[in-house]
Amino acid sequence: MQLRSDSFESGQPIPPRFAFGKVGAPMALSDNLSPQLAWKDAPSATRSFVLTCIDPDVPSRGDDVNQPGRTVPADLPRVEFVHWLMANIPVECGELAAGACSDEITPRGKHEPFGPSGSVQGVNDYTGWFSGDAEMAGQYLGYDGPCPPWNDALRHHYHFTIHALDVAALPLAEGFTLDALRTAMAGHVLARAELVGTYTLNPALAK
Repeated sequence: MQLRSDSFESGQPIPPRFAFGKVGAPMALSDNLSPQLAWKDAPSATRSFVLTCIDPDVPSRGDDVNQPGRTVPADLPRVEFVHWLMANIPVECGELAAGACSDEITPRGKHEPFGPSGSVQGVNDYTGWFSGDAEMAGQYLGYDGPCPPWNDALRHHYHFTIHALDVAALPLAEGFTLDALRTAMAGHVLARAELVGTYTLNPALAK
């Protein structure tokens, strides 16, 4: 099974237009377009797909995050940050155009994110990140792109993964979590393919 994108190459930087944040002073909001993705060569028994985008390089502690005069050390333990969860993608679907599932930043989160007919989308981790922000707090569904700390010494990696499943639909409702998705997928994954893009807002790493 193969996954590719016209928006970025495997192992290469994701263009800012597909991110939530871009280099500014020190950070600015970006276009937040979902990237173009296409997949093929799924097993013949495939009946639906699941798409995920996860950043495993998020700081496990927020003490230094985006703090002037400080740096998030590269050797700090890291945790996962969910950027996109979409299940029950019809088996007939093999491509998502750029901007097809997100074409802007939506304060307080998308309530009805775009997606293929019949698909269902989960909650991403901007929900927790903005929970204390009076202007941005809300439930963030669907795709919201990269916005790593601008003072992080580590370049972040964004794992886009397409999963081929042997069931036409998983019993998931809009706003499901990563844990719920992993539980529902268990025993149903026939194959998977991954595409990894990188992103940083640290000027020292962006050179």
